[in-house]
Amino acid sequence: MQIIAKCPDCSNTWLLDASAADRRITCQTCGRLFKVPKLDEIQKAVKLIKKSKGMIYVDENGQTYA
Repeated sequence: MQIIAKCPDCSNTWLLDASAADRRITCQTCGRLFKVPKLDEIQKAVKLIKKSKGMIYVDENGQTYA
């Protein structure tokens, strides 16, 4: 499973693996530190992702999309 993370400051995006969940990452473009949510916080999206074998997108407000 992969997670797309988006920096809340510069909007740079990364494709991360599931091990990045519940961690803080530093934007390589602007240096901002931000948190990738826990997988259980995005449980509904995870269920969808398992069915579709796609990706999860979390926007700067913490909203999740699959």
